[in-house]
Amino acid sequence: MLLSFIAPPKKKTKIYLIGDSTMCLYEPARAPLTGWGMPFANFFNSDIEIDNRAKGGRSTRTFLSENRWQPIADSLQEGDYVMMQFGHNDEAKEEKYKDRYTPVPDYKTNLIKFITETKAKGAYPVIITPVTRMGFDKDGKQKETHIEYTAACYEVAAAQNVPLIDLDKMSRALLQELGPENAKLLYMQIAPGENPIYPDGQKDNTHFNDFGARRIAELVLKGVRENVPALAEKIVKPVIKK
Repeated sequence: MLLSFIAPPKKKTKIYLIGDSTMCLYEPARAPLTGWGMPFANFFNSDIEIDNRAKGGRSTRTFLSENRWQPIADSLQEGDYVMMQFGHNDEAKEEKYKDRYTPVPDYKTNLIKFITETKAKGAYPVIITPVTRMGFDKDGKQKETHIEYTAACYEVAAAQNVPLIDLDKMSRALLQELGPENAKLLYMQIAPGENPIYPDGQKDNTHFNDFGARRIAELVLKGVRENVPALAEKIVKPVIKK
């Protein structure tokens, strides 16, 4: 009697995305608002599964205090990745955002916690500096909007010997290339009456539309190619038609 053998399905490598509203998922009802983690999920082959746990308004501190990190740490498997991008809310010192604010030393401590607990599971942490906010000076130069927190990312990445993708630098270069007017095409800049979902319009220099999210995701992918070679091998290959 011959017994048929069915091979178990190949285990997928999971990439967890943790961060804030610039990365997270959005429902169609809020289109064209798009986090860069949404198009990023389409760049890899079937060996990879993207699990986007980013959440709007979260800093490293609130991501921990709301118990968003622990379920990820518990679920990590050997060979998985955790790509972390925080900073926008950590640096928010305004009174209305005081529950989010995380001083730089605490920000570094929290990043180290994510890294240490990721490594403990045999998984791979990757630090991503916070994507820039659009803001040009009077001479048309894109401002640095995350100086302290980007520097902290570099310090932690060096001390912990983990890859770093400098999305802050790359996104500033992109905006500088586009210039003050064309850079608006990446963001939620909508005139009143233009979009029925946003009848009063939007003047948002932080959050991306679908086009902007894709351009930012492409920058992150460039960073993967340059800094995370094992993961770069899983980038989808183009289909060449003969």
